[in-house]
Order: sequence, then C-alpha cells, then structure tokens
Amino acid sequence: MSQASPLISILTLADTPSSPASARRHVADVLPGWKVCSEETVETTRLVVSELVTNAIRHPGTAAGSLPSNPEPVSTVKLVLEATDSMVRISVRDRDPTPPRLKEVGVEAAGGRGIFLVASLSTRWGHYPCQPELGKVVWAEVPLLSESSVGSSPTSLHLSADLRRPRESPFP
Repeated sequence: MSQASPLISILTLADTPSSPASARRHVADVLPGWKVCSEETVETTRLVVSELVTNAIRHPGTAAGSLPSNPEPVSTVKLVLEATDSMVRISVRDRDPTPPRLKEVGVEAAGGRGIFLVASLSTRWGHYPCQPELGKVVWAEVPLLSESSVGSSPTSLHLSADLRRPRESPFP
C-alpha cells in the first residue's frame, strides 16, 4: 500500500452489545478495500478493534457520578481507522474520562484482559482525554505486514503505553 496521506474510515456505533461484532465486520470490509493484503494484519486489527469497542461499551460511565454537559439521546462510540504505509491506527472514542488500566489478572478471571491484549498485539497504544467534552480516545497501532512477511517473526512489541496523542489525531 502506498499513499501520501493516510486513508481514514469513521464509524459511529450505538453503545450496544452488538457493536463489537459490527466493528469487526467494518474492519473486514474496509482493510481489503485499502489493499491491506495480509490476513494476519486484518485479523489482528479486528481483535484490537473488538477489545477497544468492547471496553468502550462495558465501561461507559462518567467521572464520579457527574453528567455530561451535552447528553446524547443514545450513547455512542466512535471508531476511526487510519492506514499509512506502515501501520493501521485504531482510535475509539467514548464518553468515559477514566483512563484504561493495564492490569494483571488471574488465570481463572472471566475478564479484564482487553487492554493487555491490545498492548500485546499493537506496536504502540495509549489514550488521551477529549476536550471540551467528557470522554477519552484510546488508540493502538497495528503494523502492516506484507504477504511475504506473514509467518516470519514480527517486529518486537512494546508493552508500555505511550500516553501522548498519536500524530495527526482525528479527534480534538
């Protein structure tokens, strides 16, 4: 894939249990259209998107009981996909200002592994608050793999979050 500026797709999802599946289908539709040929890249992006959207709908609260200044009739989550020559950036915006936490969970735990998976599968990830509205954007970057690199060892993964906004963020 070669382009001067990133390709961008924006999808607004209702805050419902079916949204992660809709987001995964969106990734499966968009990336091949952008000539992302590696099935591994598509599947990794689908998994990261699913985890970020699931977290956004499972944890939709606002700070300590406060109400948003502009409550929407239906709560939504916004998914932005961007592709450059080297990666796919996933950004998910929700109305909860609470930052995601990378935490250790026991083997028997039923949940709590979402951000760990995001950190493990992406080369960089982080979050930043939305201004002036309540909420945050959680983002991750998945490297593009060419068909020839599938099966070879991937670039080393960084498990620490970069808490700065990614360059050229589509959110305020």
